[in-house]
Amino acid sequence: MPYVNIKITREGATPEQKAALIEGATALLQRTLGKNPATTVVVIDEVDTDNWGIGGESVTVRRRRGG
Repeated sequence: MPYVNIKITREGATPEQKAALIEGATALLQRTLGKNPATTVVVIDEVDTDNWGIGGESVTVRRRRGG
């Protein structure tokens, strides 16, 4: 049973976009590895930009300064 965990920043991904991510990840595993879509689990975690860091600083700070 494949388990895929997609982490994105919480910035307004629509339900339709999330559905496309779930469908696409499931199809990729089926096409590439022959995995059964019925047993493929996809979880999307949305993370506040204050809780996502790159290069020693939060995404919130990076975006505030245009980085």
